[in-house]
Amino acid sequence: MNWDQVQGNWKQFTGKAKENWGKLTDDELQQAEGDREQLEGLIQAKYGKTKEEARDEVDDWMKKAS
Repeated sequence: MNWDQVQGNWKQFTGKAKENWGKLTDDELQQAEGDREQLEGLIQAKYGKTKEEARDEVDDWMKKAS
C-alpha cells in the first residue's frame, strides 16, 4: 500500500491510526486530512519522537494497515 491510497481513504484509516497512536485526538487526525507530514509531526509532538522515528512508525503502521 502506498500513501496515496491511505490519503484517498483517510476517513477509513483514522480509526486505525487512533488505535495505533491513542494520544492523537479525532480532531487532530481530521485536521491532518491524510497528509503524511502532518501525521508524522503530530506523532513527534505527542510522543516525543524524532522525525526519523515518526517516519518509521508510519511506515510500519502502513504495512500493518494494508
